Amino acid sequence: MKLIESIEEMQSIAAAARQAGKTIVLVPTMGYLHAGHASLLTEGRKRADILVASIFVNPTQFGAGEDFNTYPRDLERDMRIAEAAGVDYIFAPKASDMYPAGYQTYVNVEELTLPLCGASRPGHFRGVTTVVAKLFNIVMPHLALFGKKDFQQLTVIRRMAADLNMGVQIVGMPIVREADGLAMSSRNAYLSQAERESALCLSRALHSVQDVYRSAERSVETLRKLALGIINAEPSAAIDYVEFYHEATLTEVEQADDHTLVALAVRIGKTRLIDNCVLGEE
Repeated sequence: MKLIESIEEMQSIAAAARQAGKTIVLVPTMGYLHAGHASLLTEGRKRADILVASIFVNPTQFGAGEDFNTYPRDLERDMRIAEAAGVDYIFAPKASDMYPAGYQTYVNVEELTLPLCGASRPGHFRGVTTVVAKLFNIVMPHLALFGKKDFQQLTVIRRMAADLNMGVQIVGMPIVREADGLAMSSRNAYLSQAERESALCLSRALHSVQDVYRSAERSVETLRKLALGIINAEPSAAIDYVEFYHEATLTEVEQADDHTLVALAVRIGKTRLIDNCVLGEE
């Protein structure tokens, strides 16, 4: 495995691999890798001749007062995890190279970025789509893997890749959870032990909604009240949103069906966590 920091070197390696007929798979990350990332890398290894993991804490997707400066970083640890998963190249560029002086070009997906995290984090998805577009241009992947925990992000990137004819297959991978149900996230590192216990209200709410849905309840109003009650019972939990949307269009629904996305964003203490499920999936 090789660490690449130069944009030009990564592009040169990618161009040569493509010319040689090799399949490139990219797993974009912000680092501080965990088992969820490792599952993406393991799947990528199965599909790739050349497997690239990008590690870049992208400043343009953080808003004022968010945790860009404190976001957990540990490149040496990330490299060990990546190497164990069979990564060929880690691409870890500098922010000053990705956004040099005078930089002024951004990619914006419109309607899909308006609800959910787009409503509470203005400008977030413009940063996400811009950096992913740049990574696609640099790494030149045939396929890119993203976790479904960031479901809106996955949907937005699929739309961008299709709309801009990027020629990259976007693959969504299942959420990886701790044994107690907590969705794996680099931000879990912020949680105290007590907060971590409180954070289980997100997965409990989703499981309860799924159980009631499977017992034939279809009213979104009823299902939302159930989720709200479970989360609000935790004193340290502050709800950003509890929404029921169509999984493809991210538009609100009043009656749930197998294509209904249940999306949560909740602050546990100072830490904002997201989680979701699609009601028709196991």
